[in-house]
Amino acid sequence: MNPIRYISTRGAQAPLSFKDAIMTGLARDGGLLIPDRIPNVAGKLEEWKDLDYPDLAFEIIRLFTDDLPADRLRELINRAYATFAHPDVCPVRKVGNLHILELFHGPTLAFKDVALQFLGRLFEEILEERNGRLNILAATSGDTGSAAICGVRGQPRIHIFVMHPHGRVSELQERQMTSVLDANVFNLAVKGSFDDCQLIMKTLFSDLPFKDAHALGTVNSVNWARVLSQIVYYFFAAFRVFEETGAAQVQFSVPTGNFGDILAGWYAKQMGLPIRRLILATNENDILARFFNTGVYAKGQVVATVNPSMDIQVASNFERWLYYKVGQDPQAVSRLMTQFAMEGRMEIPRDAKGHVDLEIVAGASDTKRTLGAIKRYHEKHGYLLDPHTAAGVFVAEQYNELDDPMICLATAHPAKFPDAIEDATGEDLARHPMLDALKKAPTRCETIENSAEAVKAYLAARAR
Repeated sequence: MNPIRYISTRGAQAPLSFKDAIMTGLARDGGLLIPDRIPNVAGKLEEWKDLDYPDLAFEIIRLFTDDLPADRLRELINRAYATFAHPDVCPVRKVGNLHILELFHGPTLAFKDVALQFLGRLFEEILEERNGRLNILAATSGDTGSAAICGVRGQPRIHIFVMHPHGRVSELQERQMTSVLDANVFNLAVKGSFDDCQLIMKTLFSDLPFKDAHALGTVNSVNWARVLSQIVYYFFAAFRVFEETGAAQVQFSVPTGNFGDILAGWYAKQMGLPIRRLILATNENDILARFFNTGVYAKGQVVATVNPSMDIQVASNFERWLYYKVGQDPQAVSRLMTQFAMEGRMEIPRDAKGHVDLEIVAGASDTKRTLGAIKRYHEKHGYLLDPHTAAGVFVAEQYNELDDPMICLATAHPAKFPDAIEDATGEDLARHPMLDALKKAPTRCETIENSAEAVKAYLAARAR
């Protein structure tokens, strides 16, 4: 069989190898890169079910690459997950009627580490092989920035520029980024929202002469390696729950901002993992929940909440899912995305029963419900949920009418959000020694105007 190649959702990008796709990040036609086919692994499930996390990651990731030797891939994966504090990397815990998939045992205590510890080492491998350089431009609503910085800090061939919305990430999230003082790390507080940061990033990537001149790359979930890495923990969690319960299929509830995490679950399902359905959870910034319930994708104003990583009204990875929804028609994708860019709205037809999609259902939490979930799970089970996970748990409870086990993704350690935990429980419970140490650490960050030109000038003056 021919190796998988990477194509654009908008159809005007020549097919790329895995390594080239990773280094390209955003497709040159403005679309997102996706594999030209999705491998079916239903026949491998029995063989894989008892593998540890790094071995399972190797088996899944190698299906999508043919230009990275197996021994090098295995080494990169082993090095990436050796940084995690738990021997299972992403353990599953039974809490009440739910199974909690803990994705926060990496070096920055957030699920982004699962992908970015691998991607950082992958970048290093490719750049060394090609004697290249890379300037990473990233937009973060909280956790991507610190995880990305942790993955590439100190690397001599890379400079990383991380934009976050000024005053709209938690204090600890900001300190995790800005306390990294390595010479190759640049933090920018943009006077706007995360969506503004994301638009600046897309604008600079769309300027192809600038992108080429400065070897621009990305670690945001528009980079295929991010989504690919996250597919693994859906398989790992399902195998653990199958073994514990004897169930034949599972459900997943996923707190979602940029649609990358739940998209990884959707790919896992297409690959043959027996997922009954995926439950998408948003906060008050509910563009995705509204879409899956109405078929209308229409952005509103970004609202600041207790779960800031979900404070997004334009979900980049939605375009990947849309490509499949419209029958893998790149012209249709281009037309819809152009309409959305111009009007802030698009609509997808629903089926006769009013469904947008039979594989994804959606709901929204709000601050009161989220804090209520944190309080209930602490009092009843002695378990602390971070506010993003709590939103996913609340929505999962609204859809927990089926017999299939429910797995909820826990996307961050609660200690990253001490104020929300204290508001919910009345107690100062959310602590972690690593985060406590940050409170006195020196920081470095520059505030910058909400302008693509301002960021372009800043990057050009400091590029690797």
